[in-house]
Formats: sequence, C-alpha cells, structure tokens
Amino acid sequence: MKAAKRKKLEEKGWKVGSAADFLDLSPEEVAYIELKHALSISLKERRTKKKLSQVDVAKIVKTSQSRVAKMEAGDPSVSVDLLVKSLLALGASPKEVAKAIA
Repeated sequence: MKAAKRKKLEEKGWKVGSAADFLDLSPEEVAYIELKHALSISLKERRTKKKLSQVDVAKIVKTSQSRVAKMEAGDPSVSVDLLVKSLLALGASPKEVAKAIA
C-alpha cells in the first residue's frame, strides 16, 4: 500500500495491518502457511511445465482430480505430506522440494 493512502486511512481511524495481524497468527503459523503455499505453487508449476492435466497428476499420485485442484489452490485440508509426496511423484528431487520451501 502506498504511504499516502495508508496515512489517509489511518487519519480517518482505520487500522492498517497484515492478514497475520488480523487473524492473530503466530510467526510459526505464518511460516507454516507460507510453506504450504510455496509447495502448492511448486506443484502447479511442475505440472504445467510437464504439460500434465490435473487428471494425469491424480493418476500418478493415486488420488482424485479434485484433490489435485485443492492441492494447487492451497486448501487447508491438504497435508504437507501429500504436497511433498506429489512433488516427488512428479520427479522433483528432495533438493528441489527444499528449494521450493526456501
């Protein structure tokens, strides 16, 4: 947000903060969310780079297309294990998974 806009909002009584502030998230919770988001993005990028559909990935990972869509969308019901397992199944090395997280 631009400084001028922020100043105007604060002058009118608005409090400007982050989603973490609003949701009262701990630094650990923020880091966990960012980690899952990075893995989700990496999965989608790898799938599209390999020119695979979500159905193709679902067959490789032995899950449903809707689950793959949820993985790529960062749905909270998707575990980190499933994201990592899926990346590995698509040929990512452990170093590439670590790089996605970093």
